Formats: sequence, structure tokens, C-alpha cells
Amino acid sequence: MRNIFNASDVEVYIKAINQLTPETSAKWGKMSVDQMLAHCNVTYELIYEPQKHKKPGFFARWMMKKFVKPKVTNELPYKQNLPTGPMFVIKDRKDFETEKKRLIGFLQKTQQLGASAFDGKESASFGTLNSQEWNNMMAKHLDHHLAQFGVL
Repeated sequence: MRNIFNASDVEVYIKAINQLTPETSAKWGKMSVDQMLAHCNVTYELIYEPQKHKKPGFFARWMMKKFVKPKVTNELPYKQNLPTGPMFVIKDRKDFETEKKRLIGFLQKTQQLGASAFDGKESASFGTLNSQEWNNMMAKHLDHHLAQFGVL
């Protein structure tokens, strides 16, 4: 698994993202490439722009910590066509270049902050995570969607 906190691994992601065009089509799933980029940006919005999203309630958070967190933070790759959490569903078309620039910026910021900034950091959905759990969650999500669009 790649390390989201490692500059050379982040460069692999950035090169893959830069291979995308507004016409790139998915190998599976229903999202367009602009929607996929916006979908990936939600992960980073929850970290850097938390006011954009409603925090899950107590019961939803408990369910996510109990049932979703172990699957999201482990090192096993995601399978194709898994259900998507409601806040990650992007229904409208988005501006490709804007979403692409945002995702690259979020990746660079995350890498520059480094693993120590994420060790013990609170997740809106999963509670406190260590830096390895943060890495697994972010890296495998990117791996999944960049593979979905054939650039990784």
C-alpha cells in the first residue's frame, strides 16, 4: 500500500490524477470522472473543511465505528461497486479542473503535514485514528478510484 505521507507516493497519485481528462470513462460504476474527483475530495473536506458536512449523529457514528471503520482502515483493497455513504454521493456534475486541483492540493497538504499530524487525530465518523489507519483509509480510497478510471 502506498503511503499518503510519503512525497514519492503522493507524486504517483498526482501523476495518475494528471492523466485524467474530462472524457476519461470509468471501467465500472456510475460516476463520471468529475464526480469521482469530487467524491474523493469529500475525504479531505471532512478533515480540512469540516463545516461543509453534517457530523453524523451518535447512533450513526457508533454504527460506523463498529461496522465500517474496520473495513475502511484495514489494508485490504475495496471491491468494485460497494455501497457509498450518503455524504460521499455526488449527484451533480462538477467542474473537472476545479475538483482535480482541489484533490492535488489536499494530497500535497496531507503529505506536508505528515503522519505525526494525523496520529491520534479525530475522524468525524470513526473517532480517534492512528496515522496508519488514516493512511490506509486515504490511500486505498484513492487506489480504488484511480484504478476505476484506469490511471493506476
